[in-house]
Amino acid sequence: MASAADLSTNLQSLLVYIGSRIIRGPDWKWGKQDGGEGHVGTVRSFESSEEVVVVWDNGTAANYRCSGAHDLRILDLGPAGIRHENSMCDGCRTQIIYGARWKCTECSNYDLCSTCYHGDRHTLRHRFYRISTPNSESILLDTRRKSKKITTRGIFPGARVIRGVDWNWEIQDGEAGRRGKVSEIQDWSVTTPRSAAYVNWENGAKNLYRMGFEGMVDLKCSSDAKGPSVYRDHLPLLNERPNQNTVAVAWKVGDCVRIDLDVELVRSLQLGHGGWTYGMLEALQEMGLISGFDEDGDVIVSYPSGNRWTFNPAVLTKDNRIRRNQLSIEAFANMNLSSTNINVSTANEDSSTTQGTFAVGDIVQILSDAEQVSCLQLGHGEWTEAMIPTLGKIGHVQYVYSDGDLKVDVNETTWTFNARCVRKIGATRGSNGDDVSSLLKKLFEGHSSKEPAELLVKSAAEGNVKQIEEIHKEYGVHVDSIFAGHTALQAACQNGQTDAVKLLIKLKADTEIQDKDGDRAIHHATFSDNGTVIKMLHEANADLNARNNRRQTSLHVAVNKGHLESVKALLNAGAHPNLQDSEGDTALHDAITKKRCDIVEILIEGGIDISLTNNNGFNGIHHAALRGNSRAIEIMLTKNDKPWVVNEPKDDGYSALHLAALNNHVDVVELLLRLGKANKDYQNTNLQTPLHLAIQRQHGEIVKLLVGESANLSLQDKDGDTPLHEALRYHTLLQLKELQDVKDISKLLVGFGAPGSKQGSASIACFLAANGAELQIKNNKGQTPFDLCPDLNLRKMLEACHAEWMKKSPTSENLDHVNLECLVCSDAHRDVVFLPCFHVVACSVCSPRIKKCLLCRQFVQSKQKIDECLVCSDRKASVLFKPCGHMGACNGCSSLMKKCVQCRATIEETVSIKDLCSVDESTSAAVKPDRPVSASNDDVTILEKQLQEIKDQTVCAVCLDRRKNMIFLCGHGSCQLCGDKLSDCPLCRKPIEKRILLF
Repeated sequence: MASAADLSTNLQSLLVYIGSRIIRGPDWKWGKQDGGEGHVGTVRSFESSEEVVVVWDNGTAANYRCSGAHDLRILDLGPAGIRHENSMCDGCRTQIIYGARWKCTECSNYDLCSTCYHGDRHTLRHRFYRISTPNSESILLDTRRKSKKITTRGIFPGARVIRGVDWNWEIQDGEAGRRGKVSEIQDWSVTTPRSAAYVNWENGAKNLYRMGFEGMVDLKCSSDAKGPSVYRDHLPLLNERPNQNTVAVAWKVGDCVRIDLDVELVRSLQLGHGGWTYGMLEALQEMGLISGFDEDGDVIVSYPSGNRWTFNPAVLTKDNRIRRNQLSIEAFANMNLSSTNINVSTANEDSSTTQGTFAVGDIVQILSDAEQVSCLQLGHGEWTEAMIPTLGKIGHVQYVYSDGDLKVDVNETTWTFNARCVRKIGATRGSNGDDVSSLLKKLFEGHSSKEPAELLVKSAAEGNVKQIEEIHKEYGVHVDSIFAGHTALQAACQNGQTDAVKLLIKLKADTEIQDKDGDRAIHHATFSDNGTVIKMLHEANADLNARNNRRQTSLHVAVNKGHLESVKALLNAGAHPNLQDSEGDTALHDAITKKRCDIVEILIEGGIDISLTNNNGFNGIHHAALRGNSRAIEIMLTKNDKPWVVNEPKDDGYSALHLAALNNHVDVVELLLRLGKANKDYQNTNLQTPLHLAIQRQHGEIVKLLVGESANLSLQDKDGDTPLHEALRYHTLLQLKELQDVKDISKLLVGFGAPGSKQGSASIACFLAANGAELQIKNNKGQTPFDLCPDLNLRKMLEACHAEWMKKSPTSENLDHVNLECLVCSDAHRDVVFLPCFHVVACSVCSPRIKKCLLCRQFVQSKQKIDECLVCSDRKASVLFKPCGHMGACNGCSSLMKKCVQCRATIEETVSIKDLCSVDESTSAAVKPDRPVSASNDDVTILEKQLQEIKDQTVCAVCLDRRKNMIFLCGHGSCQLCGDKLSDCPLCRKPIEKRILLF
């Protein structure tokens, strides 16, 4: 084991790679975290000598393996500042090569940089050495002529980008979420080429941003672009060790090889690979034949002299032009390749050869004498102490090599043996005249073998009950024996063999054994979608809620497989529907992702909690809104017993309506507003409403829908921008030309937001103005919407649209003489009634800041927004009804009404908005509440304290986010996700002996 000093030294040596640009490597197993094959990321830091932190161009940041298993290949070392002094690229004539250096093996002193090497400079038939860093070993590669080339993708010229994880440049981009376009990849500094991107932002700003310099990543792409094509398998692995990058040649026994390199170079490459002796000079003159490999991956080559030499694979060249039968028959006849005779007299290499008397499938027994076997193994796969357990054991031949060596599967391992190390017993399935029973007897005559376990598992998979009983009873094979990583019960469950499952349960098969993925029999039962098997396992006390390595229950697996019968059977058997996997997803999240609305309905009827959030903060409604699954939304809203979930925000303040508006899911928006009564004016952490987001993405249908539902057009985001500001920010002259072609604006507004039509920002601005959007509200920079619209023609159109709306305004007929200007900002009109005094003094934007009425100085207990008349819908409400205090009708409609349209209370008196906009002692006294305001405030305070106490009792004490649904024996508890990770109670510090889930 490496010492702490060694580990520290290894880690220090890796720091030079920080900033390197990388792609996925040969051991990648992480799905599409990187964006897909060829997508590019940046090395940010190293957690240890075995773990690296990478930020992908799509914004994902995660840890990956860089020792033992290699998840990453290095695309470009230039941004890390690695350079080769005193070297020059002979392709582009660059004086110093930054990044990897590529040296031709056949041309004297000919080097290429990475750009020229992957750009196919120089002849493709020549082989090259790759020299990653000035101090690294030279790696010999195969020719580029037949190597695979892939196209890289990420932040390259043409990519659309937004702020990334290391953004530190204030509002150069305009604001968070604004997009820019990459025009060029440049150098952040002289010593770190290709470490920055030059971006043109939508607000007109241009600047250079870090993309690899010191591991910093200022950008992430919202839409990636194509980069250069590269020879994937020629790229070095991150933290590569010698012999780890096996890209050059796919060696196999029997290949003809030669050495084309200078003797001094061969000697240097042989260091650590068996070394160099004088006798090896024959290898520089003769053709050799590969006869095996040692445990380090070095190649054992036989020569006509009878000598065998071990070589570094990097020094060898495969000669496909010369076939074995073309070589000297006399020379190869002298080669002591193996104890079996090789027929070299044939004129055709592909014709059959005499490979002893062994064939694939033969059952053999390994010799018991370790000393004898170790001697015979020299030059035939060699000998290692790990092979000792195979001595005297029974196995079967998997492959017969061309030199007569055998690949034998024995004792659940696979080894290469000299044919003289084994003796033949028979052939599988009675090919030697033996039936299965007699073969089993031979196998059990003093030897252990895996063959019975194989027969048992295969019989279970096929549902052969008779053979299961025979193998178990006559030969005593344990019912839980494992073959290919599975037990007989798991195989039977996976194939839906009910009779076999019944028998195996009767034979006391263990239902809780896990395979390499952590799946148990209950997980495998969902593969076949057989509810009867699930019921049988449940009756055998199998754990229905058992987790696999990804913390998925059998219900998760059934949902992901889309097996409806299995889902029903599990829920009927009592499976817990609310358990979450390693990503925090419940079965409901998975069903929404798979668009299985029939399963969504069953899960909700089964009691699943739609408010549970995954690791990304999405509850069921969030997830369906993001995916645009309108049917799932409809099911959840119809059967929802938690109406507050509809407006529940994520950590970033996005509600389901925000997500649907942002992603242009019109049907979802309509359902959330109609069925869910979603708050259309809810603001996220950036104070953006769903309308802001819909306008930002120019989703005309959703803009029309939200405005039609009376979304507030005056709400401002954190920068003070109203929806009209947002629309005009994206205005272009091309869109204006399209509007100028429309002579009648009213026709444009009637057709606005039609399904399938694409709306420009100028069209959206006109629509907002025609529906009452204020033209003079200022943002935090003091800009009105007109300040963002320098085009005079568009200004005139906006003014015309707004004037048309003012004609229909509820205040135009009787309020011309009343000062409706907001007393706070003086920009917008007053449109909020304060309770209990019923004065109208401020607009909806300023009213949240007011605690006391500006006219009568009473405390403001609540506020009522003045909306459109509930009768005619043409004008704003302008009459207050008493005694209920509602304002729901305009002057014209109120005269016809005897009862309030909102509460149906009899109207005893009406008060015009004109009287509510100024101090009137009689009016104020008439509407003054019977009890003091302070008493009401006390009640509110008491209720707030009680609500907080309830939250403290039900919220997890660890994350303070999710609901407490797990209790420990000490009496304290937490949420399930936190509780699974705890070993001691976070409150009393007692060891957690048992966890109890609350249903």
